Parts: sequence; structure tokens; C-alpha cells
Amino acid sequence: MNTTLKHWKEAATLILTAGHRLGADGLSSRTPLTAATASPLGSSYGRSPLPHMSSFDYDVLLLKRSSKSGFMPNAYVFPGGMVDSSDFSSEWLDIFKPFTNSPNFGLRRVKQAPETRPPIFATDRLKLGSPIPGEVAFRICAVRETFEESGVLLVVSKQEEESLLKSIEDRCAVDRVLHYNANEDDSGELTKWRALVNQNPSNFIKMCRELQVLPNIWALHEWGNWLTPAARYGVKRFDTAFFICCLQETPHTLQDEKEIVRFQWSTPSEILQSYQAKELWIAPPQFYELSRMCRFPSVNDLHNFASQRATEGCERWLPVVVLKDEHHISLLPGDGLYPSGQTQADTSTDHQREDAQDDSSLHRMVITNPYNTSLQITITPKYNHLLPVVKPASSHDSTSQL
Repeated sequence: MNTTLKHWKEAATLILTAGHRLGADGLSSRTPLTAATASPLGSSYGRSPLPHMSSFDYDVLLLKRSSKSGFMPNAYVFPGGMVDSSDFSSEWLDIFKPFTNSPNFGLRRVKQAPETRPPIFATDRLKLGSPIPGEVAFRICAVRETFEESGVLLVVSKQEEESLLKSIEDRCAVDRVLHYNANEDDSGELTKWRALVNQNPSNFIKMCRELQVLPNIWALHEWGNWLTPAARYGVKRFDTAFFICCLQETPHTLQDEKEIVRFQWSTPSEILQSYQAKELWIAPPQFYELSRMCRFPSVNDLHNFASQRATEGCERWLPVVVLKDEHHISLLPGDGLYPSGQTQADTSTDHQREDAQDDSSLHRMVITNPYNTSLQITITPKYNHLLPVVKPASSHDSTSQL
């Protein structure tokens, strides 16, 4: 973990999806929304409505944070949390021993040039005293936090280790999605370990040894990197690696009754509609990512896209929030008014026009109130990523310039 950061704590988040069976009415509407058929590139606003919830054959896991949480209380979030020093422990070298001869423990190589990689991935962890690559450690963190917060354990057993290693050596697909299925005999054992890991994250290493399992880092695909802007959600700020993982079936899920008070499996469209109906609150990054996922109502299509796209890399996004006529406008990299060099800055400052580039490109979220967010996008996403499905603009969203 990087203790030299001044303004952020490093963290990892997992967008966890799980397939379900469609009813007869939903079978005809599974065609994925591609950029060619639903792109907002031609105007300031996209005109593509969200797919109906019945179109989706999968759900996304959201967890409701406690009202006592020091960061985004009562918000519905993806599983995840702050990295722990044990995620970078050299003890993982023994657990992943058969894979340590492969670069990044067998994870596929990212094509993105090192100088453009987000620092959370590009930082040389050996210089910080850890032999565990960042791309491995942050996946371990995401798997651990998902287990702590929801009880879902994404692992590979020792029995499956040999076939997985052969797949890596043969350069075959290594992103099979496996999660630990507890039966009546070992559910109590898993409950015991979950309590121990919640007490001390380093117990996750001990659990993997005793249960003879490996965190399934190969099933987690790099998705994005969001940084908390200044003065938005309290004094805590996070530099968060976003991963995505697609399960074929919904796993048994629990909340921890401490930091997490409720869990919910719903389609991306259903979540966004519940948000707009003020039935739940999600932060802007969740809103943006769920809107992106609406491009793919099919879990297999989403999985295939995520797996293939992950090798392209991702962009570091530090939103710059400005106030305009009672609207909060969150500028993202690529927007013409995004301050130059802001993606590498250590602080997020109030936007000044003299610091901005031209305003012909739009990449922003317009937040009228906590339950009313709209997207304005005319840019082409980098690294072959998805554009969000954007709802038609309403009258109060008509202003496109600051």
C-alpha cells in the first residue's frame, strides 16, 4: 500500500453481476446496445432510453452503507473498501507460488503505455517494500472486501489450480468465474472465517491457507479508476480501482450488520429507476457505471466485453465539481472545460475558466439534486470503453455551457 499519498487512500471496488433466468417476454430483447445503435456522439445529449428491466438477464449487487458510516452514509455502493497492508503481504507469494513465475501472477498483460497508466496501477510496489504487484494486490483487496461485506467468496480451489495454471501457460481464457459454495457442513466454518477477516484483514491469508483456496484474481477485469473529489463526501478521499466480475448464478449473500445494513440484487435499469424515484441513493460513480452497463442487457455479452476490453487499460478520473445556477456540474477528463493536467493533480480545486481548455467537448454529470443526475457526453471514450446509455434531456438540463 502507498503510504506516501497526501490526499487519498487507495481502495478497490468490485462491480459484481450475476445471471438469472429471463421470462418468456424478455427473451426477444436481449440484443446488446452497441455504440453504433445507441451513441450520443452526435449531440450534447444522448437520446437512447434505458433498456426495460425485463431485458436484462443479470443483476448487480449493491450494498447499503450504515447511517453511521464516515463515508457516504446510507448510500448504495458496490462491494469494496480501503486496501490493507496484508493485501501486499509477501505471504501471498507462498499461496500463489505456482503462479509467481508468470508476470503479475498470470494476469493478462495490459496494452496501455506505462506512462499513461493510472498511478494506482503504475506505481512500483517493490520500491514501496512489497513483492506483490499492484494489479494483484488490488484484486485481492476487492475479493476480500466483497467477502467481508456480502459473504460472497470468489476463489479457486487447489484442485482447480493445475488446470488454471495450464490455461495460463497455453494462453487460453483464464477468467472462469468461481465462488465458494458453502454447504451445511462448512457454512459454519465460512461464517467463522468471515468474522475473523472482518476483525483483522490479515486473517484472509490464513483462511486461504486453511481452506486451500486462491483469491480468483483472474475473474476480476479492470474497469476504471475513480478518485474522490475534494469536499464532497466528508474528509475521507479515495483513489479506487474498479473491477468487474460476472457470475452465472446469484450466490448466497449476507450483510455484515455493521458497516453494511442491507444488500440488493437488481438490474442496472431497475437501480437507476429506483434512484430517480428516490427509493435509494447512489453516488455519481455508481450512476455513471450503471448507465454504462445498460449497453449490455446480456450477462454473457457484458462478460465478453469486459474480459476483452480490460487489456486496453483505463483512465484516471478525478471529477472537478463546479456550481452553476444551483446545479452541481461534475466535469470529467475529456470535457472541454476540464482543467488541464487535473488528472494528475493531488488536489481538486474550484473550476476556473482560465484554467480550462475549449468547451466544445462534453463529458460531465449535471446534478440538479441528490436524486436527479443527467449525463452530457459528446466525447469518444478512451481505451475502447463504453459510453453510458443517456436518458433524453429534460428542460432543467438544457444548459450545456458553463
